[in-house]
Parts: sequence; C-alpha cells; structure tokens
Amino acid sequence: MQANQLHIKQVKPETSIHVRLSDSDTIKRFLATGNEAYFGSLYQKYAGKVYGKCLSLLKQEDVARDAMQDIFMRILLNLSTFEEKSTFSTWIYSITYNYCIDLIRRRKKDHFLHAEDIEKTQDIPDEELPDEHILEMDIKYLRLVLEKLSPDERMILLMKYQDDMSIREIGDVLNKTESAIKMKIKRAKHKAYEFYKEMTCVKY
Repeated sequence: MQANQLHIKQVKPETSIHVRLSDSDTIKRFLATGNEAYFGSLYQKYAGKVYGKCLSLLKQEDVARDAMQDIFMRILLNLSTFEEKSTFSTWIYSITYNYCIDLIRRRKKDHFLHAEDIEKTQDIPDEELPDEHILEMDIKYLRLVLEKLSPDERMILLMKYQDDMSIREIGDVLNKTESAIKMKIKRAKHKAYEFYKEMTCVKY
C-alpha cells in the first residue's frame, strides 16, 4: 500500500455501528471517541461517490483511486472544521471538486481558462435551453459530449442532472452566487447541445 493511502481498518462486530446515525451525529461521535468505526462508516458511504466524481474529471482509474485516497485523507484531517453550513455530502463534493480541478491545472502545461475567463469569451444566446434537450440526449453520444466540455462545465452539468443538486448546493460547492451558477449552467447547456448537434446532425 502506498504511503499516502488512507487505511480504513475492517470494523469488528463488537465495534460496528448498529444504529443508523446521521452524518452529523457520526462525525460528532468520531471526534468525541476517536473510534475508527464511525469514520469507516462515512468512508463506506461516500467512497464510491467520490471515486466516481474523480474518474469523471481525471479520466484514469489509477489516478482517480489515488485522488480518492488523498481526498479522504483531507476529509479526515479537516473533519473537525466541518461547521454544517452545508450538508456533509456537499462539503465532501466541494473538497473533491477543488482537489481534482487543482490537479488538472497542475498537470497541464498551459492552464485552461478559468470559468470567469471562459464566460467573457463565449457568446451565449439569450433564450434558455430547455432541460429536455440535455436529458433526452442519446446516451451513446453523451459521454463524448461531456468529454468535449471543460472540467468546470462537465462537472456543473453532472451536479445538476446526474446528482440532482440544487442551485444553492452547487453554489456552496463552487463558492458562487446562485445567479452566477444559473449562468454557468446555461452556458454549459448551450455548449453541450451545440456539440451534440454537430455529432448527430440534429436540427431544431
């Protein structure tokens, strides 16, 4: 096992958590007792979701696995700072998103444009693109469409349409206002649909 990997011990029957606790109560009990069973339950609940998000951004399974381990180490080290201003899942999502975006930026020789720069260079139609245009995309093209988007654009669409996160929750993750998030979603939707039309010759 690599030195930087987070090691979660198997929970023995006598120390297992028999009562389903909320994330908040689980965190409080872990911080109060240091019992690894509590953190282990959080790991088991969210590890798959974190890995999936890492893979959707980083594209490589081994890189995504290493990222997931580093992210959970950060979660462990910063658990005492969780103030419940948002849900725990949103807090984890924020750590995951920011870790992956930082990693992508470090790995690129030429950093891709920040979201604010992208917004200044794109002309987006005034009309709102119906959600159905995104939700009804042929699944065999959807992955190709997402890969053409920047990581910022791809992730914000996944947060809205795959994870069903609210505008406020997405704003908490990206540390943006709700109006800014709405504009980001609008831009990403239009860009995704333009790619889709190019691939399928769809005309509306």
